[in-house]
Amino acid sequence: MAKSILKLNAISPLADGVFEGYNYSDSVENPDGIMVRSAAMADYKVNDNLIGVARAGAGTNNIPCADYAEKGIVVFNTPGANANAVKELVICELFLGGRKITDAIDWVKTIKGEGDAVGKLVEKGKGKFVGCEIKGKTLGVIGLGAIGVAVANSAYALGMNVIGADPYLSTNNALSLSPYVKVVASREEVYKAADFITVHVPLNADTKAMINADTIALMKDGVVIINNSRGELADTAAVISALESGKLGRYITDFPNADLIGVNNCICVPHLGASTPEAEDNCAVMAAQQLADYIENGNIKNSVNYPAISLPRSGAGRLSILHKNVANLIAKFTSAISATGLNISNMASTSKGDYAASILEVDGIVSDELIKAIYAVDGVLRVRSL
Repeated sequence: MAKSILKLNAISPLADGVFEGYNYSDSVENPDGIMVRSAAMADYKVNDNLIGVARAGAGTNNIPCADYAEKGIVVFNTPGANANAVKELVICELFLGGRKITDAIDWVKTIKGEGDAVGKLVEKGKGKFVGCEIKGKTLGVIGLGAIGVAVANSAYALGMNVIGADPYLSTNNALSLSPYVKVVASREEVYKAADFITVHVPLNADTKAMINADTIALMKDGVVIINNSRGELADTAAVISALESGKLGRYITDFPNADLIGVNNCICVPHLGASTPEAEDNCAVMAAQQLADYIENGNIKNSVNYPAISLPRSGAGRLSILHKNVANLIAKFTSAISATGLNISNMASTSKGDYAASILEVDGIVSDELIKAIYAVDGVLRVRSL
């Protein structure tokens, strides 16, 4: 029977080709997988068939990832697929932060209808909108993932001095980072040194309200902060107070809220970071490929709640097992396999925090009785024969 994939949001049609042969639509009942962008899934009623959720984007705050891990549901995201789109918006916002372009455009609208006087009014009024160039200024990048690295490299190419901080900087991202970008040990070093600051971190207990009265006090007077990651990374009241006092020169965010809209020197962008057809296509294809590979082969790539794992096909049967990361558990389910007379020809097992994933290639057909025996092992969350 064909596997079913539910679309909870409109998804680029390029994903259709990946799911050829699947029952893939926005009206599927009891899906095996879900493709989602921004739909809130906290109250979504999970069926027993559901094994994977793919988010066409990087952030997964709309998905109860921890709860799904406990239920043996793998949650995927697409880091880097929309990196160029977000980077380009950040570069645009660097210019908006240095020059009073948005204020100037709004002012020009007020002199419509002045006829031949427009030219003189422009020359007279433009002095109110003098700004600075970004060349030679210091940009601090907090979070050096795919987007942060792209921003840092582009800002350096534009003549900025760039520093960055990320305690979880991966080897791949470090290799992609320009050697002229200085990596510092802490966010506090960035706060103290930068003329412009852009944040590219996930929202969690450590980063929530990381932009607050205390951290703003560490910054240079007139600093420009760009937040295209999550609105909750900044304490709104502290941001408004700093804008009113002049401590903060500009606050630019892709996550408006009612309190920020209309505040002087606050530029609110309506969550446009990944809103390009190129980014939506990239995210959709990447999410679809990862979900299909997991459904068909048990391979996991870019999961936020389970470890990465991959194993080539080589045997007559294949088992995908999600389980708790506890001692001796693997020995128990491999013993159950051996007890049926099957030989394990190849296997892989990895862990991530409290959870682990294993793939086993066996030299025969996997029976329903074996599936039941593995499920009986305490700590096993999901077993599939592939």
